[in-house]
Amino acid sequence: MSEAPRDGLIVRAARTLRRDARVRFALIALGVLLLLAIAGPLASPYSFDRLDWKHIAESPGWVACHWLGTDRLGRDLYVRALAGIRVSLAIGLTATLVSSLIGIGWGATAGYLGGRTDALMMRFVDVLNSLPYLFLIIALTMLFGRGNPYALFAAVGAVGWISMARIVRGQALSLRQREYIEAAVTSGAGTAHILARHIVPNLLGPVVVYAALTVPQMVLFESFLSFLGLGVQEPLASLGSLIRDGAQEMESAPWMLLVPASVLLVILAAFNLVGEALRDALDPREGGA
Repeated sequence: MSEAPRDGLIVRAARTLRRDARVRFALIALGVLLLLAIAGPLASPYSFDRLDWKHIAESPGWVACHWLGTDRLGRDLYVRALAGIRVSLAIGLTATLVSSLIGIGWGATAGYLGGRTDALMMRFVDVLNSLPYLFLIIALTMLFGRGNPYALFAAVGAVGWISMARIVRGQALSLRQREYIEAAVTSGAGTAHILARHIVPNLLGPVVVYAALTVPQMVLFESFLSFLGLGVQEPLASLGSLIRDGAQEMESAPWMLLVPASVLLVILAAFNLVGEALRDALDPREGGA
């Protein structure tokens, strides 16, 4: 059995993404939100932390260029929502990258080496999996500094790699039996070389799919932490902190809740659509799209 063609994964994924109208819509929505998050604040005369005492809790409209209204401190909700998108996506994408790197390294090593090494490494994963994620997050954020974005990157990513490690380990257990792996061992290739050259490249399909589905989980998890007051702190804003502030004013100023909640809903739905499409395209049991 020859080594699996890696270009085929990219070709199948690209074909599926081009052909599925829902995925195209999701990618366009993410692209528009990302473009707005980067360049959108330039269209407003306000910064995300500027106070406008003349227009406190202003409803959406054209008054003083507060297109999406203001909060109880007179801060422009349009600019703060775009700032929240940047922060939430940065944390979600970085945490996904961190968890993927840890999970791939841990799972591939355990699956390829097998035996006692595999048993010990996976028992450690079982111990971590038995602990409440929220408890670990609170402990890490308190250790590295509450409200520190870098602490959130580390904390969310540090507990998100467990499932990735399990998936990669299962794939590595299957790949280690392939003929090209045995040929590499026979030729004298070292463990590190086999992992980097043969094991990891041939399990990228499931990794890409799970990573795509992990991003919305990380964004939602960060939003949940910020909603509890454990995430981003003032004057910075994330979608979770904006939703928390809006929930307190939902009866008198519903736009404060509707704006960030709607943006978060679009982001989660778009990433889930893309992840599900990639899963259908790259799942060998389905034969690709």
